[in-house]
Formats: sequence, C-alpha cells, structure tokens
Amino acid sequence: MRPRGTRQLQAGRFGAWLARPLASFHLVVTIATLLTVLGLVMVLSASSVESYADGGSAYSLFVQQAMYALVGAVLFYLALRIPLRWLRQVSFPLFAVSVLLLILVLIPGIGSTVNGARRWIDLGLFSIQPSELVKVTFVVWGAHLLVSRRAAARAANDPGGLKNLLVPLVPAGLLVCLLIVLQPNLSTTIALGIVLLALLWFGGLPLRLFLAILASGAIAALVLALSAGYRSDRMRAFFNPGDDPQGINYQARQAMYSLADGGLWGRGLGQSRAKWSYLPNSHNDFIFAIIGEELGFLGCALVLGLFALFVYTGLRIAARSVDPFLRLLTATATTWITGQALINIGYVVGLLPVTGLQLPLVSAGGSSLALTLLMFGIIANAARHEPEAVAALHAGQDGRVSRLLRLPKPEIYHPPRTRPGAAAAGKPRDRPRDPDPSRTRTRANSRGTDTLRATRAWEPSYSVTHGRERGKYR
Repeated sequence: MRPRGTRQLQAGRFGAWLARPLASFHLVVTIATLLTVLGLVMVLSASSVESYADGGSAYSLFVQQAMYALVGAVLFYLALRIPLRWLRQVSFPLFAVSVLLLILVLIPGIGSTVNGARRWIDLGLFSIQPSELVKVTFVVWGAHLLVSRRAAARAANDPGGLKNLLVPLVPAGLLVCLLIVLQPNLSTTIALGIVLLALLWFGGLPLRLFLAILASGAIAALVLALSAGYRSDRMRAFFNPGDDPQGINYQARQAMYSLADGGLWGRGLGQSRAKWSYLPNSHNDFIFAIIGEELGFLGCALVLGLFALFVYTGLRIAARSVDPFLRLLTATATTWITGQALINIGYVVGLLPVTGLQLPLVSAGGSSLALTLLMFGIIANAARHEPEAVAALHAGQDGRVSRLLRLPKPEIYHPPRTRPGAAAAGKPRDRPRDPDPSRTRTRANSRGTDTLRATRAWEPSYSVTHGRERGKYR
C-alpha cells in the first residue's frame, strides 16, 4: 500500500494538470485518438476471417476502415479551424442538405439497398450514409436555433413561452425521424431521439413536459419495434432469452459466450474464437464482445473508462464555456455519443434489446467513424474557447498540439451588450451607436476612468485575464 502522502501528491499533480488552460482540449484529442486506434485494431482482428473468406484478403475491411479514419482525421482538423460564427451561419443550410439527402436515399436508383434497407448513397469511390450526417447537422442547427430564439426573446423582452423552444425544432426532428424510419433504420431513429431530447433538456424544457415527451418517444419506439418482423423478433428474443437458441437468440447468446470466454485477462489479441463465423457482425454491432473475448474484462473496462472520461470532459467544457451556443452544443453532443455507446454495450451484455447502434469510433462503419470524428473535432474546438484557454492562447501560451497543428487563435466571446431598463422601455437591447465616439474618449481622458465607467456602465465586461469574469460591469 502506498503512503497516504504519496497518494495525495499524485492526486494533487493530476488536479494541477486538470487546472491547465488547455486540459479539456488535450483530453478530447487523446480520447478520440485512443478510441479510433483501438477501433482500427479490433476491426482488423474481428473482420480478418470474414474478409479472407469473402475476397481472399484478410485486410480488405480494415483498409476500408482505415481510409475512413483518415477522412475523419481531416474532418477533425477542419473542425478545429472552423470559426464558430461561420459554423452557426451555415448550420441551417447544412441541416437542409442532410434532410435532402435523406429524401434522395429513398429514391430507387439513387439509394443503395443492402439487406433490405435503403440507407446508403454510392458515390463511386465511397458511399455515404445520410442518416449519420443528419445527426451532426441536427446537433449544430438545434443548438444554434435554441440559442438564437432565446436571445431574440430577451431582446424583445418577450419570453415567448414554449413555442420558441418547441417550434420548429420538434417538427423538424420528427420529420427527420420519419425519413429514417422509412429506410428502415430504427437504431439511428433512436439516436436522433436522444439528440432531440438532449436539446430540449439542456435548452430548459420544463420537467413535466420533458417527461411527457420522453414517455411519448418510448411508446413510439416500442410501437416501431413491434411493427416489423425482424424488429419484433429482436424484442421477442430479448424477453425470452431461452427460446430458439439457434435462431433469433443465436447472436445474443454467442456474444455472451464471447464475453465469458475472455475472463479477466482475455484470450489474447487476435485469438478470438467467435470471429470464425460463430458471431455474426462481430466487427460491427458486436465488436464489444470481441474486445471482451480477446482483451478480457480489463479491455472492456478500458473502453468504459474512456467513454466515462469523455462524459466528464464534455460536461466540463459545457460548464466552463461562456458562450450559450457552445454550452448547448457540447452538452448535447456528449449526451448523444455517450448514449449511443451505452445502448451498444447494453445490448451486447444482454441488458437491452438488440438495436444495431454502433459503438462510436470503435465499430466498423465508414460514415459513422468519419462523422463522429467530425463531432469530436467540434467539441475540441469548443474546448479551445473556454475562457482560460482563450486567455492562454492569446497570451502566446500555445500547447504543443496547437503549435504542431498551427491552429488559429480562438475568438473572444462578447456577450450581448444591454442597457439597463432598455427592455422595460421597449427599446432594442443592443448597444446604440455613439454618434461621436471621440467625444466619449475625450471626456474619459480628461476626467479619468470614473467618467468612462459612468458613460458606459451598462456594458458587460468579460476579461480574458486568467479566463475569469472580473466583474459584472466595467
């Protein structure tokens, strides 16, 4: 047992590292890198037998996944360089394009049908899954919409009630869910439902109405799950795990056998038995079972630990951000990615019905991998806009990663400037333009800083010195 003083010293060092300005940014980059590398290694291990049996090469699926990982890395880098003001401006056009792609994928001849589902658009060199794209665009546009509506309501001194919060966000979300159900793709519909609920929750929806919408969504998901043959088979298999072990319960039972076979330490990397055609979709939906078999309980704990660290980091960024858009965006994206991971792990270990949701950054799937890396890049960009990070970067204290990537300095967030009593008088809340700014500066220079505070006392001041708010007013 280590001395108590040594443990306290180590905890103090870890706390001191977390107090660094760019700690959140480095955590997001590290988590994304570790999960992507782990996913590539496990996809190679889990898909080698199937790839060799289908095409004669054990590396075909791995090469395809590596190419999408490279595309995702480029998207991650571009997301780090995107100005947040521009991201908000293009949020609705990007969302509209993704909805248009959802419509096009349903048209025969444009959308490709695989296993009875029309979900992909073949572009020759690669294919894209619009349902994965719409998750990212819906998060960004939804956050921009709610923040803009709230700011407009405050400027007009009119809260607007629940209408500003629900319309048009909820109708747009239901339209997207309907288009995805028609593919059919219930798993992605559940992921979109998580995004919508997260936007409403963090957007300030009252608890009673939120619970009512949550119950309605659960009932709708249950109805959809029982409406199609293969989905109802999955539900029946979940509630009757002992029935038909060679039929509808075969995949779930094989996943449990793989996890049990791994034990504490695992059988060793590449030594899985289930991937020899015993566990269907071992490289995709059930890759967590292969991780448990080859890397054991410790490998599963590593995956769970990385996602737990991601939850902490994402909510930390949301709590420390002063920009309402970044707070809502980061919290929603963190909830979506973590919820999808928990659902995947839940049905692999037998706690939930099989839905087909992939394990983010780990399961095989090109569109999912590339676009999830794009979302991680946006979250990392938000981490660089924390007040402490902005202060350090503008002071020239760039981290090694920022210097290596040559990232631009983040923009300083300027909250809306309001005049006391302007809302009560029905006047615009934006700061009016001074007809003669030089006169104000002259008075300030001749009479001192007290005159400056008296003439501009209604301007909020957020200092970037050490990243903290120095006072409500100047």
